[in-house]
Amino acid sequence: MSIAVSQQISLFQSQIESRRFNEGTIRVLESFLASNDFKSLDGVVRALKQFMRNESLCIIQEIAGKSTEHKLLIVDFLVRVFALIGDTESCLALRYEALLMREQKATSDQRLLVSYSEWLTFAEHSLENGFCIIAKKACEKALLCFEMNIVVDPRKDDFVIEKIKKLKDIAVISASSRSGIFKY
Repeated sequence: MSIAVSQQISLFQSQIESRRFNEGTIRVLESFLASNDFKSLDGVVRALKQFMRNESLCIIQEIAGKSTEHKLLIVDFLVRVFALIGDTESCLALRYEALLMREQKATSDQRLLVSYSEWLTFAEHSLENGFCIIAKKACEKALLCFEMNIVVDPRKDDFVIEKIKKLKDIAVISASSRSGIFKY
């Protein structure tokens, strides 16, 4: 690994440890991830993922008492970092937590309301990555949006509801087949 890449990795880690959750930190990450030197080092990628998982746990504990808006900004930053480093599981887990957090606070702040399309997109991403149970839960949340009349275009309701139900069925079947319920 080149000295420049090593320095960029150290700078990124230092910025995370200093809790600098900004575009500058994202740019540092993007710059060394784009390096050909970095792409060939699986061990470094694993170490970076582990570093971020450990740090994110600490960060989430640190922001527990902060406002919802502050928490959502930090979680969004972490989601972006995990997406960039290819840690799909952590990325999806934090996205799910952010959606739940927004849903919980939406009763007092309508700007935080989670739409059916956000739940549906999350369900699709979860299913694509093998997280069938979470996909099923997200589909249920999307359907709940219709029950709560959070939908704006009633003409699309039937089509979208069917799409969500089909996705939910696929998630249930996929989860069942992975758990060994269906043995051929």
